[in-house]
Amino acid sequence: MTDRAEIADALDEIGLLLELLGENPFKSRAYANAARILRSLDRDLEELLAAGELGKLKGIGPTLAGKIATLARTGGLPYLDSLRAQVPAGLRDWLRIPGLGPKKARAIHVALGIATLEELEEACRAGRVREVPGLGATSERKLLEGIARLKEQAGRYLMPAIRTEAERLLRRVRGAPGVVRAEVAGSVRRWLETAKDIDIVAVAEESDAVMDAFSSGSGVAEVIGRGPTRCSIRLEAGPNADLRVVPEASFPFAWMYFTGSKAHNIALRTRAQRLGLKLNEYGLVREEDGHRFPCASEEEVYRALGLAWIPPELREDQGEIEAAERGALPDLLRQEELRGILHVHSAWSDGTATIAQMAEAARAMGMSYLGLCDHSPSAAYAGGLSVERLREQQAEIEALNRRYDGAFRVLKGAEVDILPDGSLDYPDEVLASLELVVASVHSRFNLSAEEQTARILKALDSPYVDVLGHPTGRLLLGREPYPLDLRRVLEAAAERGVAVEINAHPQRLDLDWREMRYALARGMKTCVNPDAHEPSGLRDVAY
Repeated sequence: MTDRAEIADALDEIGLLLELLGENPFKSRAYANAARILRSLDRDLEELLAAGELGKLKGIGPTLAGKIATLARTGGLPYLDSLRAQVPAGLRDWLRIPGLGPKKARAIHVALGIATLEELEEACRAGRVREVPGLGATSERKLLEGIARLKEQAGRYLMPAIRTEAERLLRRVRGAPGVVRAEVAGSVRRWLETAKDIDIVAVAEESDAVMDAFSSGSGVAEVIGRGPTRCSIRLEAGPNADLRVVPEASFPFAWMYFTGSKAHNIALRTRAQRLGLKLNEYGLVREEDGHRFPCASEEEVYRALGLAWIPPELREDQGEIEAAERGALPDLLRQEELRGILHVHSAWSDGTATIAQMAEAARAMGMSYLGLCDHSPSAAYAGGLSVERLREQQAEIEALNRRYDGAFRVLKGAEVDILPDGSLDYPDEVLASLELVVASVHSRFNLSAEEQTARILKALDSPYVDVLGHPTGRLLLGREPYPLDLRRVLEAAAERGVAVEINAHPQRLDLDWREMRYALARGMKTCVNPDAHEPSGLRDVAY
C-alpha cells in the first residue's frame, strides 16, 4: 500500500495543478484540506479504507475517498496524470521562486504565453512582465532576484562567477605567509562551462597560516572541515572551495590530479600501470623497485608517461592521451589570434551602446573589424529593425566606415530570425544588401526534433546566410537545447559553407565544444562570436 505521506503529497499536487489551470479555488482548497487531514490522521489509513469510513470524514467525502483509495492501491491516479499533462512542467518550476504563487504564475502564463523558467527570465529582462495586470516593475525585479537564487541553488555556477571567486581566493592564498606556490585546479582550470566548486593547490612552509587566510577572509560563509593538509569552506556566493597544501615535491602530481577530469585521471593511471608505474596525487613510483620519479613540473610527469604535455582544456579523455602519444595534439586557439568580432548588437535594437562605441571597444582590443548584427522585425521584444530602420542603420555604418578610412571596418549585418517554417525574417533583396547574415532561432523551441531540424536546414539553404547563430538555443543552467538532429545540421552547414558560431556569451557557449571535433572534421567553418550587447560584452570571446 502506498505510504500516507505520498498520498497527501499527490493531493497537494492536484490542488496546485488545479490552481495553475485556473479552476475554482474551492476545488483546489478541497484537495489541500484532504492532504492536511491525511497527514493528521490518528487512525490507520488502510483500516479506514477497508471499513469504508474514510469518505465519512469531514473534508474528505466519497469522491475524494475514491481517489485516495486508488492512490493507496496503485500508487497512481489517472486524474493526476491528466492534470500533469495539461500543465507545462516549467510552470511548477516558477513556484519555487519566492513570492510567486499559482495565481500570479497563471496570470503571467496566460498573458505572455510563456511556460519555462528561462522564458520568464527573458520576459522580465525585456520588461514584459510588468505589463501583466496586478504586477509591475517591483514584481519583475523580485522575480529576477528569485530566479538568480534558484540558479545559485542548482549547485553549479557559470564560468564568470566561479572564476571571479577562484581568482579572489587564489590571491588570498598567495598572499599568506610562507606560501611558495599556489594554483587553481579543477574544472575552473579546465575552463569547463560550469563548475560546482573551486580547487586550489598550494605549497607552503607550514599549513596553518595559509589555511587561516583561506578560511577566515571576507566572503566565507562557513568552514566545512579542516585538517592538517586540507581545508573546505562554503562561500557566501554559493560554491564550496577546497584548499590542499602539499609538499613541493608533490606539487606537479597534486596539481595534475586535482585538475582532473576524473576520466582523464583514470586513463593516465591505467597507462601508468601498463608501464609498471603507480601514479597518484603524491608522485610517480616504479612498482618493481619503488623508485620515485622526481618531476618538477606537469610537463615532466607527462613526459615520464611517454606523452606530450596536455593542456588542461583538453583533459576530458576524449582522445587527447592518444594524440599526445602520437605528438598530434591540436594547437589551441589563443585570443590574440582573433582578428575581428562578429555578431554584436547596438542600441538600434536591444544593445546599450552606439555602433561607434562598440566599434571603438573592438579597436581597443586590437580587432580589425566588427560585425554589427541587430535583430530583425520578428524580434519585436528586442527592438527588431524594420526594413526602413535597417536602411537608416546601414547609412550610419557607411558614414562611420568613411571616417575610419580603412583603419577599421564595421560590417553591415543583421541577426535574422529563422521563422517556424524555415524562412528568414527579411526578404531576399534586403538580405542581399547585408555583408553579414547571422541566422538564429528565437522562437518555437517546442517543435519536434524533426520539425526543428527541417526548419534550420531550410534556412541554411538560403544563399545569403553566412553564420548559424547559437545553434542549439541552450542557456546554461537555464534552458536545455531544443530538440534537434544537430549532427545533420552541422553536416549541412559544412556542405553549404555556412559557419556555425561558438556563441561566446558565458550563458550560451553554443556550439558545445564537445561537438567541435566532429564538425571540424567534416569541413565545417566556425567563428567565435560574443553576442555582445554592450562594449564590455566583447570580452566574452575569452570564454
